[in-house]
Amino acid sequence: MKKTTPIPSLFKQFIKDTETGKRLKKNGERIKPDSIQNYHYVLQNLIQFSSDTSFELRICDASKLNKRELQSEKNYWKKFYQKFTDYLYKKGCHDNYVGSNIKVIRVFFNYLKNDKDFFTGDFQRLFYVRKEEIEILVLSPEQLKFLIHDKEFENSLSVSNRRIKDIFVFGCTTGLRYSDIFLLTNKNFEQVGNEWYLKLKSKKTKTFSHIKLPAYAVAIYQKYKPKNVKNPVFGSTSLFNFNKSLKQIGELANFTASVEVSREKQGKRLLKQNNKAPNRFCDKMSSHMMRRTAITTLLILGMPEHLVRKISGHSHASGSFNRYVHYAQVYIDKEIEKVHLKLENSMQ
Repeated sequence: MKKTTPIPSLFKQFIKDTETGKRLKKNGERIKPDSIQNYHYVLQNLIQFSSDTSFELRICDASKLNKRELQSEKNYWKKFYQKFTDYLYKKGCHDNYVGSNIKVIRVFFNYLKNDKDFFTGDFQRLFYVRKEEIEILVLSPEQLKFLIHDKEFENSLSVSNRRIKDIFVFGCTTGLRYSDIFLLTNKNFEQVGNEWYLKLKSKKTKTFSHIKLPAYAVAIYQKYKPKNVKNPVFGSTSLFNFNKSLKQIGELANFTASVEVSREKQGKRLLKQNNKAPNRFCDKMSSHMMRRTAITTLLILGMPEHLVRKISGHSHASGSFNRYVHYAQVYIDKEIEKVHLKLENSMQ
């Protein structure tokens, strides 16, 4: 008879070993807190799934199973994958979220095998990790220029929103992530002659950047420059409040054009409809837009791809960077079409 062990207890040990540093990355670094938080969410989903569907979550040492029992175990994990993903989809989850849950479960299986010498049978290879392509929403060069230079609009904003607008413009110029921009101190800014540079190491990718700053970005830095070199330049703001303010700023700037928003479930594209009102561009503004805007703006304005990659920290094999290239090319093509149309009309 197969001896089984409850999954939740093993999963809790997996989280504990990660939190205490007993389990590390392959390069010896500790797992980031955000990843550990995701582990907790997946455990909650597994426990809720088991409770709601009466599906027993257990695992057994596959090294002690005969051929018939191995096939039975393989069928069990196929059934688990189907039922668990169906459960998440019925709750309204999309491919990216479902895929991230499955990815963590595969990591958990590898932990049992590699860290605990628990032969799982490698059934996690049966689990397909879905990933959806979400539309890239970025500021156009015209919208970014408006936020940078329109003083009448800037003066119409509240003091708090004016600060968020400045930080957003700085992020759209430098391509910094939200997590990096609020860690900046005076030490990250270097003046060489009449020029200013931003130098930093990314918190997420550990890559170094040395970015020349335009005059308006230098003016933003000097506006918020703290007297204490240890204090962050832009203070602190919660991600929720930052994104909330951006949506307000976007609405006040009349960035209200309708945008098509779609998600995917099991690889099928679904348009995301809002029954009360159409999806507006301003309602989709968030911290993620800073980095995306910076990358696409540089590409649109003609900077070579390899230089943009160096600034953004993307590898040559990065799929996400290729999406930015495609988006920028579509924008350029549309602008060229406008010029061609004007030329054709003038000839009539």
